[in-house]
Amino acid sequence: MVDTHAHLALCGANEDELVSAARAAGVGRILTVGLGEDSNPEAVRAAAEAEEVFAAVGRHPNSADGFDQSAAEAIEELAARPEVVAIGETGLDFYRDRAQPEDQRHAFSAQISIARGTGKPVVVHLRDAQGSEDAAREAFARLADEAEGVTVILHCFSMGAAWAERAAEHGWYCSFAGNLTYPKAEQIREAAGLVPDDRLLVETDSPFLAPQPVRGQANQPAHVVATAERLAEVRNVPYGELERTVEANAARVFGW
Repeated sequence: MVDTHAHLALCGANEDELVSAARAAGVGRILTVGLGEDSNPEAVRAAAEAEEVFAAVGRHPNSADGFDQSAAEAIEELAARPEVVAIGETGLDFYRDRAQPEDQRHAFSAQISIARGTGKPVVVHLRDAQGSEDAAREAFARLADEAEGVTVILHCFSMGAAWAERAAEHGWYCSFAGNLTYPKAEQIREAAGLVPDDRLLVETDSPFLAPQPVRGQANQPAHVVATAERLAEVRNVPYGELERTVEANAARVFGW
């Protein structure tokens, strides 16, 4: 199995121990994701130090205020490193008010452009205010307009079936995290059942969203197996089949 989205630096544990625990659980690849100028270099360092770890670099929408040309250039510079296999996470977050929407839009478009220029996938974060679909609607439209030819990963997919179907129409990847396993997450599970086999990914988003068997604990890459097991049940396939599918998809997307 693989963990296609983690934040190793935030997990509150030694990175070597996290990687060893993941390896023992059968997790062979980990994408650790930077959130901005402070954490991007740490993600690259972690990837350089462990053969199982690769990095994504970008600016999270909650930190998008002040994103400028120098910020874009810093991402582009790191993206040239062989350890860096994706751009982001970027996107739109209308759930929190930590960054102005216009700054989020600017950073989002810039990182789509960087992804296109580097030939690397873009990792997209979407979160709406309660009861709204404005962020999803706007982000899908922006991706349709600006991301032609770019591999798009909708990380921690938490929307409904209609959005999964729209993503499939565009050929975008949907990555599912531990919230798929929560008792009340029927909407997410319905969406997970509709994603085409060749557009399916699994992640932890650790240290957040620990899956149900370890809910309440800090999440870590080893726990991606619990999410994958539940996803296999949702899709009515053996775990081994899902594992082969996800591993092949991740290898195709990230080139690892």
